[in-house]
Amino acid sequence: MQVEYLYIILTVGLFILSVVSGMLGLGVAFAAIPFLGLFLQDLIHQIQPLSLLLNGITALLATLGFGKSGLVDWKKAIVLSVVTTVFAPIGAYIVHFVEQKYVWFVYFFAVVYLAYRLFKPIKRKESEEKFTLALILAIPISILSGFLGVGPGFLLMPTLIIVGIEPKKAAGINAWAVTPPSFSALIPHIKTAHWDLSLVIPLVIAGAIGAFIGARLTSIWLPSNRLKQLFGVVLVIVTLYKVLSMFSH
Repeated sequence: MQVEYLYIILTVGLFILSVVSGMLGLGVAFAAIPFLGLFLQDLIHQIQPLSLLLNGITALLATLGFGKSGLVDWKKAIVLSVVTTVFAPIGAYIVHFVEQKYVWFVYFFAVVYLAYRLFKPIKRKESEEKFTLALILAIPISILSGFLGVGPGFLLMPTLIIVGIEPKKAAGINAWAVTPPSFSALIPHIKTAHWDLSLVIPLVIAGAIGAFIGARLTSIWLPSNRLKQLFGVVLVIVTLYKVLSMFSH
């Protein structure tokens, strides 16, 4: 395949994935890593740093998209982002001493439970916001995400909904909470990353536009209950893919 056509395919695909991730209040890395891995070979020096860069930019643009509709509680988002940024590196350090595959099972069962709670109707007494609880849970979630090399947003988003935060506002808070950790995690990769600007620039532009459009679609058009269900389905599918791919190597 010619390089020009390959880059077009990557750009279009990344745009579509960014729209979906923007709708969910996530960075695009959860989908970008397996997608880019279909076409690019170097995981450590090309795919991971590129995905982290795209994750930070798409999460930031998703934040702006939700913020335009007043769906970002900045006080909660900033406090939560401090927790995710501080504790995620701890998991990244622990990963050097523990076998990942055992923790993936814990992660998958946690995902199944969270997805079940997303589909379960919320009783009135459960609908009160308990942000302090979400803040406490963000500590182990951030450590686990750093350990597994995935963004904390995938577990933070359903947690925020379950503790009573309205889904669209949860997406707005979550989008900002995963932005700083994406850029901080990129720092160790900067010196060794292989940047092909003819690919990076169009991907960044496509990702930024797609994430903003996705956030606006959710803000204006997608009902909160449908957002919960969409996230629950994507949550299980992507996690199942990660577990299956782990055993394929």
